[in-house]
Amino acid sequence: QDGSYLAEFLLEKGYEVHGIVRRSSSFNTGRIEHLYKNPQAHIEGNMKLHYGDLTDSTCLVKIINEVKPSEIYNLGAQSHVKISFDLAEYTADVDGVGTLRLLDAIKTCGLINSVKFYQASTSELFGKVQEIPQKETTPFYPRSPYGAAKLYAYWIVVNFREAYNLFAVNGILFNHESPRRG
Repeated sequence: QDGSYLAEFLLEKGYEVHGIVRRSSSFNTGRIEHLYKNPQAHIEGNMKLHYGDLTDSTCLVKIINEVKPSEIYNLGAQSHVKISFDLAEYTADVDGVGTLRLLDAIKTCGLINSVKFYQASTSELFGKVQEIPQKETTPFYPRSPYGAAKLYAYWIVVNFREAYNLFAVNGILFNHESPRRG
């Protein structure tokens, strides 16, 4: 849901929007079909989709090198908390190490000084509630593989910001609903 609303917002502001979609047996772009000029023919206008995956650093480097973006919003994740217990390694690979792969691709492509990077984090970083309401100073205490993977992503973003002076930020999102929720 967030990606489709963000793409819509950026397109309305005149951006050229590039998105990464995983290959699947069905082209599952229902939440963004309305953003295409001609969705049946997949004629994009100012929106282009690239096949790729956060588990594949080669494709990330290729896409980033080709597009040379000025902003990157990482909303990709295996975000189902319960499933993360069954797919812990996959969740860590996509949600945690996938973020590192994106940041590394920015560095590899020589875009450290020109890209702004946004990482969608989660209230699952807080996990075990230690204070209500949570705030930026609330200690992290993830209670799932998903929360732990996102915690790694959070800190690797901080690390790249401090080590390479990359404009890189985390936004901690809490549960939210919309008609586009998957």
